[in-house]
Amino acid sequence: MADALVLTDIRADGVATLRLNRPPMNALSQALLTELGAAARALGDHERVKAVVVLGGEKAFAAGADISEFSDQAAAKRIGKTFRHAFDAVAAIARPVIAAVNGFALGGGMELACACDLRVAGDRAKLGQPEILLGIIPGAGGTQRLTRLVGPARAKDLVWSGRQVGSDEALAMGLVDRVVPAGECEEHALDWAAELASGAVAAMGLAKGAIDGGLDGSLARGLDLEAEAFVEVFGTEDAKTGVASFLEHGPGRATFSGR
Repeated sequence: MADALVLTDIRADGVATLRLNRPPMNALSQALLTELGAAARALGDHERVKAVVVLGGEKAFAAGADISEFSDQAAAKRIGKTFRHAFDAVAAIARPVIAAVNGFALGGGMELACACDLRVAGDRAKLGQPEILLGIIPGAGGTQRLTRLVGPARAKDLVWSGRQVGSDEALAMGLVDRVVPAGECEEHALDWAAELASGAVAAMGLAKGAIDGGLDGSLARGLDLEAEAFVEVFGTEDAKTGVASFLEHGPGRATFSGR
């Protein structure tokens, strides 16, 4: 649909795209977030999807929440729930999810990037949590997912100052994983996703669940999650293929189906 706020596509290689479509800055309205959550859940349930790339526009990945929708505490509670449902849906996709960050990723835009597994940034990207400049704080993961990426001191610096960081500083602090020329950002993210999609993505999904789940508890609980996933992965078609290929041909020769 021409007026859709989130556009999705699934390529023949299993790489799916989620593109924010509210130019020029992709302000994250309640309507856009609702569409984003529904699209993420649909892709997460789709058997053909092997990896996902979240895309914005050339000028902005997403410049943050639609401030015109903010008014009082009741609105903040409602808006916070919509953000939570949308970003949790993105994070819950049991496949690699890569954010292609071109231009600005501010406030909710940076929080969306943090909800992805990996982040590629164009060399002119600017990232930040500027909510403090409005007298408020991040409400969609900026105090939690960001902290897990860069550590508490750096997260406090970004949240307390509201400053924007360039791609090189973002890379140095672990906020993004790769920096490429701005004009190559989307292509690089899609190529990276395609590389991952050609692998044992069912196993990747189980590893993702163990890694993410283990962050929320003790080491012992994390090791329990890993042990459970380790048993579960041996029920996949890819595990049977991979083990048989290793025994016959050695490592790195298997062709996986993603099941």
